[in-house]
Amino acid sequence: MLVGRDPERAAVAILLDGARAGTGGALVVRGVAGAGKSTLLADAVANASDMTVLRTSGVESESPLAFAALQRLLWPLRSRLTALPAPQRAALAAALGEAAGEGERFLAFLGTLSLLADAAERTPVLAVVDDAHWLDDASAAALLFAARRLQVERVAVLFAARDGDTRSFDAPDLPTVVLGGVAGADADAVLRARAGGAIDPEVRDRLVAATGGNPLALVELAGVLTAASLAGRAPLPAQLPSTGGVERGFLDRYRRLGESAQRFLLVAAADDTGRLAVVRDAAERLGAGDDALDEVERAGLLTVDGDALTLYHPLVRSAVYRAATSARRRAAHRALAAAVGTDADRRAWHLAAAADRPDEAVVAALDAVAERAAARGGHEAAADAWARAAELTPGGEARGRRLYLAASSAWSGAHPSRAAALATAAEAEALDPRVRARLLLLQGQLEWNTRSLDDGHDLVLRAAEVAAGVDRAMAQELAMLAASLSACGARSARAVDLVTLVPAPEPDAAPRVRAARALMRGFLAADRGDWAAAAESFRCAFALTDDDPVDDHVLQPNLGVATWLVDDDERDLRLHEQQLTGARRAGALSMVEHALTRGAPVQIATGAWGKAAAAAAEALPLTAATGHVGLTALPIAELALVAAMRGDDGVDRHLAEVTAVREAHPVGISDFLVVDMAHWARGLRAAGRPATALHHLAQIASPRLRRMAAIDRLETAARADRADLLRAWLAELEDFAAGTGAPAAVAVVEHGHALLAGDGEAEAHFRRALAAHAASLRLPDRARTELAYGEHLRRARRRVDAREHLRTALVLFEDLGATPWAERAAQELRASGETARRRDVSTATDLTAQERQVAALVRQGLSNRDVAAQLFVSPRTVDFHLRNVFSKLGVSSRTELTALPLDL
Repeated sequence: MLVGRDPERAAVAILLDGARAGTGGALVVRGVAGAGKSTLLADAVANASDMTVLRTSGVESESPLAFAALQRLLWPLRSRLTALPAPQRAALAAALGEAAGEGERFLAFLGTLSLLADAAERTPVLAVVDDAHWLDDASAAALLFAARRLQVERVAVLFAARDGDTRSFDAPDLPTVVLGGVAGADADAVLRARAGGAIDPEVRDRLVAATGGNPLALVELAGVLTAASLAGRAPLPAQLPSTGGVERGFLDRYRRLGESAQRFLLVAAADDTGRLAVVRDAAERLGAGDDALDEVERAGLLTVDGDALTLYHPLVRSAVYRAATSARRRAAHRALAAAVGTDADRRAWHLAAAADRPDEAVVAALDAVAERAAARGGHEAAADAWARAAELTPGGEARGRRLYLAASSAWSGAHPSRAAALATAAEAEALDPRVRARLLLLQGQLEWNTRSLDDGHDLVLRAAEVAAGVDRAMAQELAMLAASLSACGARSARAVDLVTLVPAPEPDAAPRVRAARALMRGFLAADRGDWAAAAESFRCAFALTDDDPVDDHVLQPNLGVATWLVDDDERDLRLHEQQLTGARRAGALSMVEHALTRGAPVQIATGAWGKAAAAAAEALPLTAATGHVGLTALPIAELALVAAMRGDDGVDRHLAEVTAVREAHPVGISDFLVVDMAHWARGLRAAGRPATALHHLAQIASPRLRRMAAIDRLETAARADRADLLRAWLAELEDFAAGTGAPAAVAVVEHGHALLAGDGEAEAHFRRALAAHAASLRLPDRARTELAYGEHLRRARRRVDAREHLRTALVLFEDLGATPWAERAAQELRASGETARRRDVSTATDLTAQERQVAALVRQGLSNRDVAAQLFVSPRTVDFHLRNVFSKLGVSSRTELTALPLDL
């Protein structure tokens, strides 16, 4: 019975109506046990007769089984799998056990969204997920991934989760309603529905006070108290029957059962299939037959409908299971292991629950479970299986290897704390050098991503030392990675000569091995400031890989780091585009996020601000989906910086978000970028106050970011009368430009010299700067030099000469969308005696970040379905955004969109 829940029912109604209207969404219903969450869900189902209703629930004993709950939810839609794009179809079919083979985790998540969206094309879909706190981790991740991406789909997802349990359902970004207790007339209605008679107000209020108004507790009390007590004609017992909690009432009913009925109910509580045949088979092995089943049914603790067996309430399961002795629980699990037949995963977990000592057969079964789960992308389930296998393995290398595999899977499943704990447990027993090197690398990744860059660097150095004696190729890759971290500012007390640690590869070694060696030497040279040596080594690495692009999750990103370090913008853009394209095609969400966020800085430097903002906006929900909230700081900082450059509103909001994320979560290796971008954005915001702007700009620590912000830094130092800082910063730039020959650096050096030169010498430096800009992709820097040169000429009363450069600056700034700078250029142009006429700039600047992404991919010839797969959204969402693109750009077809001269 549902009473006193009008606000919550209204929230559910809004959700369902939104799905019917094509604005999908999700809602989480929270409350303590017995608050009426399941009843509210049942009410929602009753009001969704015009919708396709899909249902699943979390089951405590099922939580180690990857995608078990998702399989139940999507089972009615399995015939639609064939309509999905092939990569999604293969991944989701593997996750659901419909097909053998491996599946990329996030492709399975995207397949879930696509399958729901496809089903909703016919009728709106309501997906109901009860007991979400007990969902297996893979199902929870998939359902949250889909729920967060519902935009224009006719899909509603309704979760119910218990508060105050040992497990939680974390979805703070989704709309939530909380069910509290009932009182007054609502409590009267609950009590009357069970008691069937009048309820005295004083009795009602005492019962509400004793139960906190918990509806289930009130129902249970009404069932055990006499009608006279409830009506106030007889006193209530001094000790109310359920004062020990709702579970206590169920446990009392359980203990009143006969011995065989108790065994039957314990088996049902330990089961996770909900199938009568399985439970009956297992119970019979323990001597509990149909008479026992009849007794449990009569007690109202379970119901049977065909082959479906359902416990009266989830609390029955927990109360009965936890009250049983360990020996009885193990016996129940042994019986269930024998009863589940060919279901290898369930059989293995029941055997594991029945084991109380090392058992090679059970360990082998758990290894197989872990391998199958990892292949399907169920990393959390794989971690659980390998961890339990390690518990049942006598100490030694085999135990250490399983603990390492469990830690690695926990990290892949976005559970860094669990990964760290498992890795620590593996330390003493991971004695095989290759396993130990991989364990140290994993611990290093955990450190540099979640805690300390320096400690992470130290661990990678240790891994390289361990690998050096057993696997030269692994050692070379680890040495390269350690050098890359040092070039990014990492420091270690460990004195390791990486050049001598790993011998140079033979001339006929694989190109990737020789490229790793060249990168290592380049990173070491960059770390010591020898830019000429760094550039030469990096050129060797590029020569080995340019004609045969590598597909390596360590080498390929570090090629990008190398281009980043020496300002090779053209190659930087190309490598990150290759990485992004490959990651999109593979559906590798984490690598998509990495390519988007690491490619944005060079897009900012070269003036592709729309692309950079779109990349950051796309990366933001992807980083959240990985489970590492700290990683969201980088895309937010990138959005803040682009907004500051454009003079857009929202800069301060983004900066506040960056601060909040950094205060609440570890940011890891990207923190130096986050901090520097925030300083740069604050410096731009304070452009009218040179001293304040200089305070922020002077704190930019990364050499790369200092070079990107060089003109802002140099000009602000000049306006603040800090020639000493200007000269010091210019000397650093000159050293870099001389060593690398990077045209962008040469141009900025000449710009800086022009600021220091007298009126008679400045012009020559400005001209040399513009000549160097012609060989550089950095349009914002060129626009700044054109503006500065024009201002210099106007001040020298050479107005006609100034206009050419001011006009060029104005055009460039307008194309960039750099509103503050465009206004300054227009003002200077007017001061030169020429009226500045605002040009009609492409309305592409009016597109949202997601509209830009959609338009850019459509212009490549991709279908809506292919675009949806690459952006991790549904085809319906793509169609919605594409229609907005057509409207804003004034086109009516893909052909017209492709023909437009746009910079997306």
